[in-house]
Amino acid sequence: MGEFEDEDSAALEGDLREVRGALLNDTIALLGPAEPIRLAAGATVADAVEAMLGRRQAAVLVTDGQGRLAGIFTERDVLNRVVGRGLDAGTTAVRDVMTPRPEALTAGDRVAYAIHCMSVAGYRTIPLVDAAQRPVGIVTVNDVIRWLASLFPEAVLNLPPGDSRLKRPQDQDAG
Repeated sequence: MGEFEDEDSAALEGDLREVRGALLNDTIALLGPAEPIRLAAGATVADAVEAMLGRRQAAVLVTDGQGRLAGIFTERDVLNRVVGRGLDAGTTAVRDVMTPRPEALTAGDRVAYAIHCMSVAGYRTIPLVDAAQRPVGIVTVNDVIRWLASLFPEAVLNLPPGDSRLKRPQDQDAG
């Protein structure tokens, strides 16, 4: 192993420590959460879809009469709960097809916890609320992927597939 390979390995180890630190310490606020689309529970599915298309977002957050988070309605719900059941989007209220009382996080929660919710529970979109449970943001899988990509040095992101310079420690010879 040459001198440059040792330097590259040391640099990579330092980068990995930095990524681990970011995973444990960075908060959701660093993801730049989008302003959520908020709709009342009585809005129609057609209203929700129009808002989602207009803002290019995959979900709307449904609020109660006091502006608190009551549910979430996603593009997945459009397919499974509306189209899949043959419901009329113009007359069906979002309260009838939303996911009630969704798990919500705050901007101060750790990114690692958002990743956990996404990987374990299968969420692709997570509402963010303030202390009064009012929707203040929305985080998506794409937000997390952009954040993760920003943690890696450009040299790592631009390596071709199968590049042997990124061997895992257990794959390297110990001699």
